[in-house]
Amino acid sequence: MSEAHATAADTGTPESTRVRHGKLVSQVITLAHGGGGKAMRDLIDDVFISAFDNPALNTLEDQARFQLSDLARLGDRLALTTDSYVIDPVFFPGGDIGKLSICGTVNDLAVGGATPLYLTCGMIIEEGMPVETLRKIVASMASTARQAGVQIVTGDTKVVERGSCDKIFINTAGVGVIKQDYQLGAHLAQPGDVILVNGFLGDHGAAILNARGDMNLSSPVESDCAPLQGLIQAVLTAAPGTRFIRDATRGGIASVLNEIAQSSKVAIEIEESRTPLRKEVKGFCEILGLDPLYLANEGKIVVVVPEAEQDAALSAMRAHEFGEEATSIGQVLTGGVAGRVHMQTGFGGKRIVDMLVGEQLPRIC
Repeated sequence: MSEAHATAADTGTPESTRVRHGKLVSQVITLAHGGGGKAMRDLIDDVFISAFDNPALNTLEDQARFQLSDLARLGDRLALTTDSYVIDPVFFPGGDIGKLSICGTVNDLAVGGATPLYLTCGMIIEEGMPVETLRKIVASMASTARQAGVQIVTGDTKVVERGSCDKIFINTAGVGVIKQDYQLGAHLAQPGDVILVNGFLGDHGAAILNARGDMNLSSPVESDCAPLQGLIQAVLTAAPGTRFIRDATRGGIASVLNEIAQSSKVAIEIEESRTPLRKEVKGFCEILGLDPLYLANEGKIVVVVPEAEQDAALSAMRAHEFGEEATSIGQVLTGGVAGRVHMQTGFGGKRIVDMLVGEQLPRIC
């Protein structure tokens, strides 16, 4: 978690016996905590290592090292992803930037059929941030990583002057392995396939906008931020013919559906009456003039499965805590305009659901 000493370890060697002795004294983050000296080492020991403690982290080398044989036993392909998190506010109903950084990266691995294993953590911290705030974020990351079954094994810390960033930005990368049987892709959808989602849409986007207080609205909606690797594995086990899975983050399900339609050169139809929205989110969008199909989610996936496996996939999703409201929202059409998505509205008409143009809500994740 440092500039010159990124945390690392060799999982093929005995557990590190390094004794941590750094203790953070300052109540706020200063530029010295990014300077590479004792202040930085105290920050790493007292905040990061104490929370992320694991054998792969504690040797504090410049890289994380893994035995290839250990990875090969879990799958035949390596999956690698990275993402950055700049959300405002950093704490919000249902989560915080720390939880979000773990869930987002774990989910990006899992939707490709990978078993998430290891994460990196790079932090850019604004000078003046209270140390207690940083501890809460790091504790949330550690708790979510344990829930997701992953380890944070290496990282980096930078401190910038006041005003150079907004409180804290986090970058995470993730490593996982994919079993040979799993072949998923946006180009694999076929006519007759069905489109599934694992629950209510738009909760994250609505929760973040409301948390900013710009509209002074009262709403009980919480972010759906969650690690979905368990849910996804359940779907792949129950429906081995699954064509595609994607988490519907920025751009919402509309962007995901358009990616499928364009990559597979098919037409997709969804039904408004079957698209799950909380009444609070629907009302929220009506007041603000937003389209809930474009709202960000952090715990929702779009799944394309053959029609014959629809029931098995839905049963697996509904049996999981993050899929209890799973439903089918549409299908891949035989015929129609290739690359186009449209919605059957509640009034009996149809409207085109295009890709998001511009940014509906900035700094949403």
